[in-house]
Amino acid sequence: MEKLKVIERLKKECTLGIIRVNHAEGLVRIAQALQDGGLDCVEITMTTPGALRAIEEASEKITGVLMGAGTVLDGTTARQAILAGAKFLVTPTVELDVIEMAHRYGVVVIPGAMTPTEILTAWEAGADMVKVFPASVLGPSYLKAVRGPLPQIPLVPTGGITGDNAGEFIRAGAAMVCAGGWLVDKKAVDEGRYEVLTERARKLVEAVQKARTEMSR
Repeated sequence: MEKLKVIERLKKECTLGIIRVNHAEGLVRIAQALQDGGLDCVEITMTTPGALRAIEEASEKITGVLMGAGTVLDGTTARQAILAGAKFLVTPTVELDVIEMAHRYGVVVIPGAMTPTEILTAWEAGADMVKVFPASVLGPSYLKAVRGPLPQIPLVPTGGITGDNAGEFIRAGAAMVCAGGWLVDKKAVDEGRYEVLTERARKLVEAVQKARTEMSR
C-alpha cells in the first residue's frame, strides 16, 4: 500500500488500537477482535514477545486490517518491522533514526512527543503525524493549545484514551486517537473473553464518529 494511501486511511479511520501484552499467544486473535468491533488500524508494540511474527500473520490472515509496529526505538527494529509487513511505525519519543529508516522504505512514521519543541522537531525531521504522549496527563485542552501555533501538524493523542474521553480529543483537534490499555484489557485477554475487546473497540469507534459528526455540523 502506498504511503499516501496509508496516511489517508489512518486519518479516515481516526482510531488506532494498540496491542501491548506480555505474551505472544492470541495476538492475531486480539487484532481480529478489535476489527470485529470496527477498528481496522492496529499496532503491535515491539515490547510484546513475538510481535514481528504477529504482524506478519495478522497482515496475512485478517482481511482489511492495517497493521503497524509500536514502541519502535531504533532503526534496526524499524527495518525488521517493515520487513515483517508493518505499514506504519510509532515511537514513544523522537527517534531520528526510526524516521530516517521509515523514509528509506517509504513507510508512514508517527513519532511520540510531548512539548511543542519536540512536536515541531519531529515534524521537521519528517514525521507524517506526531503522537502526543502522555495524553491522559496533558488533556484535550493542551492539544487544543498546541494546535494554535502549530495547526499544520496532525496530532495523535495517546495514553489514557478511552471510549469516554476519545471524543473530547477529537473535538480538540486530534487527527486520530490511539487507545491501548483500556482497549486491550489484559484480564479479559488472559480469560479468553475477546468479546470485551470487541465491545470496547465498538465504543471507541462510535465515540470518535459521533464527535466528528458534531464537528461537521
